[in-house]
Amino acid sequence: MTLAQQQCEACRADAPKVEDHELAELIREIPDWAAVVINDVMQLERQYRFKNFKLALAFTNKVGELAEAEGHHPEIVTEWGKVTVRWWTHKINGLHRNDFICAAKTDELLD
Repeated sequence: MTLAQQQCEACRADAPKVEDHELAELIREIPDWAAVVINDVMQLERQYRFKNFKLALAFTNKVGELAEAEGHHPEIVTEWGKVTVRWWTHKINGLHRNDFICAAKTDELLD
């Protein structure tokens, strides 16, 4: 089953973070995403390019709908022709499998 076919699970404050060996395996399934550290928190980040603001905003709204459906919410920055999405799990201050699932589902929104 691909990441995009999986569902997020409810996450608790004591949920395990993705370990280094898992990170290497999971990131291969979402090659356009990068693992970045922001304010000492590992996150998944990707920038999407669009022809104009209207298309960028429409994509942003789709990401918002996905986030609500999954009960997992990213940081979304919408600019003219560009949307930056960052997924991480706030409760554990790092990456959980849910973040990879949502990143894969975000990529599918382009279709």
